[in-house]
Amino acid sequence: MSTYNNILVVLDPTTEQQKALNRAIELVRLQGGKLTAFLSVYDFSYEMTTMLSGEERESMRQAVIKDRELWISDYLAAPRAGGINIDIKVVWHNRPFEAIVLAVLEDNYDLVIKGTHDHDVLKSMIFTPTDWHILRKCPCPVLLVKDHDWPKAGNIIAAVNAGSEQEHHLSLNQRVITKARQMAAMLSAETHLVNAYPGTPVNIAIEIPEFNPQEYNSTMKHHHLDAVAKLARQFDIAPTHYHVQEGMPEDVLPAIAKQLDAEMVVIGTIGRTGLSAAIIGNTAEHVIDRLDCDVLAVKPANFVCPLQKD
Repeated sequence: MSTYNNILVVLDPTTEQQKALNRAIELVRLQGGKLTAFLSVYDFSYEMTTMLSGEERESMRQAVIKDRELWISDYLAAPRAGGINIDIKVVWHNRPFEAIVLAVLEDNYDLVIKGTHDHDVLKSMIFTPTDWHILRKCPCPVLLVKDHDWPKAGNIIAAVNAGSEQEHHLSLNQRVITKARQMAAMLSAETHLVNAYPGTPVNIAIEIPEFNPQEYNSTMKHHHLDAVAKLARQFDIAPTHYHVQEGMPEDVLPAIAKQLDAEMVVIGTIGRTGLSAAIIGNTAEHVIDRLDCDVLAVKPANFVCPLQKD
């Protein structure tokens, strides 16, 4: 049985190279499953043509949709001829992320695959591009594709927060490792666990003279090492395949991914929204732009999509 039976791949109309589609076809060849090529289109000028009736505007919208469907068909000719089952879904919507999430809710896709663009760091923190909205709101796993190939006998990283005792982090660790191992089995790759832990808080060291930073650091390190070792034993992962380092996840994960030449990082994302997301962001979001490999973002088991109707 396929790990992902019903996959939505988001096409990029701004580029000839459809890396998300290529990755999706590669995945379906490995594990089977059904693929839907997706595009949302919108032209504000069509909505502002007040001289036309509603019926005429709808006719113009359908003409644009039909044109895009023909464009997609050209990309799909070769894989379809090779036996890959691919549908086409083009919708008229002025918010691409919302169109994608609504499609997932309506048709029960179990994976979204999308190519990434490099984001300016400052803009990523203040504005929320489509990728960030999808990461926060999409109820199924999201595979964000970069340019790194999927070699055989490669490495896949499961990013864990093993030191936390909060239930949602413990549960998410399990889901992240399970997804990483599934991908590793499919790609004949090795699974590695990576855990970052915080260093000594500088303000405490300054404000409390009797505070011992070396002792604190040692305690923190061993707490995380023990927690990661326990996770590794649970999933039969060798001690050589887990990595515990001091630092922020957005520094530690890209460094180890580069060291291992990882083809994918699997990361849990809580899906923080609103002001806290705009100002603070999520760990996954801080990490993604700094990785040169694919990222599979996984939600908690009890995640409720904010676009879901009651």
